[in-house]
Order: sequence, then structure tokens, then C-alpha cells
Amino acid sequence: MLKIPDHQVAGHQARDGKLGPLIDDSGRFYKPLQDDERGSNEAAFYTSFSSNMKIPDHIRRFFPVFYGTQLLEASDGSGLRPHLVLEDLVSKHLNPSIIDIKIGSRTWYPEASEDYIQRCHKKDAETTSLLLGFRISGLQIYVNKESGFWKPEKKLVQAFTADDVRLVLRKFVSSNSPTDSKSVPDCSFAPTVYGGSTGILAQLLELKAWFEDQTIYHFNSCSVLMVYEKESLLKGRSSGAEIKLVDFAHVVEGKGIIDHNFLGGLCSFIKFVSEILTSPDELSTKASSQDSENKCSFTENGSSE
Repeated sequence: MLKIPDHQVAGHQARDGKLGPLIDDSGRFYKPLQDDERGSNEAAFYTSFSSNMKIPDHIRRFFPVFYGTQLLEASDGSGLRPHLVLEDLVSKHLNPSIIDIKIGSRTWYPEASEDYIQRCHKKDAETTSLLLGFRISGLQIYVNKESGFWKPEKKLVQAFTADDVRLVLRKFVSSNSPTDSKSVPDCSFAPTVYGGSTGILAQLLELKAWFEDQTIYHFNSCSVLMVYEKESLLKGRSSGAEIKLVDFAHVVEGKGIIDHNFLGGLCSFIKFVSEILTSPDELSTKASSQDSENKCSFTENGSSE
């Protein structure tokens, strides 16, 4: 039985009769191929990547497993459509906290139309992409059994400033409620989730080392997905913290050139995560005041108070 993913935080969602991905109970994620070149490009990337002997095994673990393509009934009722069959990245997690980080100060690809470039440039400038080299595309943070998830609306996420990004990355690893505008995030899970030899930062640095050398692909408009399990941590078990790269519709050949756009954004994101580990108690007055007065004051359903 195919169903709509509960934990999708960004991208096209299969709701209200719209085309979007589906999942099954066996841990597979079915992403519909888009009609234009984006669909064929993403399928070509997965095929190339999965068979490329130059990709180290320790890097492959940061990418979803690719099982090929399959014709399935589309979620929007438009009939049979080819779907990418991928690993469902959150199926093994119970109530996962997730952040989708779109990497790069430039999100268009070189061969894009002028109209597409202008639209991307506008969005990059209006979000933190141009300023920071990355932006938050979507998120959900598990609060508790009673409150469920804090999942701010798309418009609020798109309006995040640099200080909002700092604040949200702290809320992501805090034990106090992300919806409480009066409390400063305690970052109590940061050493376990972000830190340690197998934590998020260590994984990001491993990925960065590869991007400092790899010239096979340029990853335009791709995202780093961060996932961990709060309940598991509270029970004294592993958080299952991991990162995965997703969204490859605009990947192009590297042609022997380092992907500076992705690498620069990744380095910027790493800096933000590192600062939380080195200064978990520091939060700027500006960010704190914005939390209580402006966009980061949310109700539990993600709408603005």
C-alpha cells in the first residue's frame, strides 16, 4: 500500500490532489519524475552515481540508496507515471526531528533559462542563500507525545533571517519546547547530536573533505537533510543522528572543476553548527528579541502568534 509521507518537510507534497512522492511499508520512497528535463536529469544522476566506481563507499552512505525506476499511479490521479524508487530516509526513525538545508548561494544551474535564473536569484536574495550560502527549506522538531511536532509554515521558513537560522539550529537540539518564545534554547542535545565522533558535525566534515577534491559533479540546488530521534536519546539510546544529500534534478557534470558553490555553502553551514558546539550558551540579543517579538514566535502548529 502506497501512502503520503508524514515526515516530508520540503519540496512538492502529494496533498490536495497534487503530484508528490509516496512511500510504502518496506522502507522505500517513490519520487515522481517531473515531465521536463528535471525528471530525466535526476534519473540520469542516480544511474550515473550508483555505477560510478570513483565514488568512495564512505561517501555513498550520505546518499539515498537507488533501486531504479518504476511505473506507478501518480498521487494526483493523472495516471501511470515513472517514479524514482529510493530509500525512505526516515522510515527507521520514530518521530524524527528533521531539517532540510538547501546548500549554495546560487541555486540555478548553468544551462537554465534567463527567466528561471531570475526567479532563483530573487529567491536566493530574499532568503539567506545569498547571504549565508545556505537556507532552511523546511523543518520539523519533535516536542513530545502530547504536542507532537513543531513544523512552521513554509512562508515563515522562507522569511528566516540569519539570526532566525541560528536560533532554529539551536532549537533543533534543545530539550525545552521550540514553541516557547520566553525560553532560550538550552542546546542540551548538541553534544550528542551535533558533536562526537559520529555526530552531525563529523559527518559534515567528512562530506566537506570529499567536496574539496571531487570534480565529477556540481550539485546545484541540492539539500542536506539532518535527522535524529529525540525519544531515543531520552531513553539513553543513540540519537541516530545522520545527514543525507537529497534533490538532484539540477546536478551537472563537474568537468574537472571543484564545486565551489556547494563547498562554500557547506563550509558556511558547518561554521553555524560548530558555533553551537563551542558556544552552546551564547545567543545574540538580536536573535533572542526576534524570537519573542517577530517570526520565531510560533504556536505549536507552526503558525505565527
